[in-house]
Amino acid sequence: MEKRVLLIGAQKSFMVNAIAKGLEKERYEVVQCEFSKEAVLAIENRPQLYVLYLGDIDPADPEKNGVEMLKYLNDAIDTERFFLYEVGNSGELEYTSKFLSKIKVTETYLRPLDVKMLSDDLETVVKNNESEDLKKKILVVDDDGTMLRMIKTWLSVKYRVYMASSGAMALSFLQSNAVDLVLLDYMMPNMDGPQVLKSIRTKDEIKEIPVMFLTSKSDKESVVSVAALKPEKYLLKTMPKAKLIHAIDEFFYGPYAD
Repeated sequence: MEKRVLLIGAQKSFMVNAIAKGLEKERYEVVQCEFSKEAVLAIENRPQLYVLYLGDIDPADPEKNGVEMLKYLNDAIDTERFFLYEVGNSGELEYTSKFLSKIKVTETYLRPLDVKMLSDDLETVVKNNESEDLKKKILVVDDDGTMLRMIKTWLSVKYRVYMASSGAMALSFLQSNAVDLVLLDYMMPNMDGPQVLKSIRTKDEIKEIPVMFLTSKSDKESVVSVAALKPEKYLLKTMPKAKLIHAIDEFFYGPYAD
C-alpha cells in the first residue's frame, strides 16, 4: 500500500494543516479536501487511508453539520474498502457516531492529536497491506451481524478476513477455501459452535484448521465441554480490542508479535 493519505477537513484550519505537515514529515503524501461528499468524489485515484478531522463540524448549522458526508462515508467504506481514522473531541465523536458506525472506523483519536501516534498506526496498515496474498486468512463465524462487522474491521488492518453468519455457511466455505484460523462463536441457532468444531474435526480435508472460540460464554462448564475438541484458545467477546488483536497476533507470530 502506498503512503498516501486523504486528509478531510477545512483547509484553512490550523489543526488540519498541522496534521498535514506532521504526516508529510513522516514521508506521507497528503491529499487534502474539504469536509464534503462532493470534494471527496472530485479526487481521482483516492488513497486507501482517510483521516477525518471533525473540529469544524457544527451540528446546529444545516450547512456545516456534515450529515451527508458522514452518511456517504458510512456506505462507501464497505464498497471502496478504505481505512478511516477520526480526529475529534468526545462530543464530536459521539455526534458522528449517529451517522457513521463506530465499527467501520479503524481508529479514533481525541484532540489534541499526537500526529506521531497517528503516523505509527498508519504505518502498521501500510506494512501489513503490502501484499494481500501474503496476509493470514481468518474466517469469523457469528450469527450477530454487528459483531461480525466489528471483528472484521478490527482484524482487517493486518489480516484477510472472511465472514460466515452460520455454522452451515462456515462449513460450506471451508470445503473450498483455505484459511489459517477460524474464530467461532459458541451460541448460534441450528448449529452451535461446538457442533461446528466437531464437524470440522471429522472432515479429513479441514480437520487440522486451527479454531478459536470467540464467545460471551465464560462459565467453566462451557469451557470444559469443548476442551476435548482442542480449540487453540477460548476468547471472550468482552475483551478490549487491543487484547483481542494481541491474542491473534501472538497465535500467528509468537509472544513477541508486537
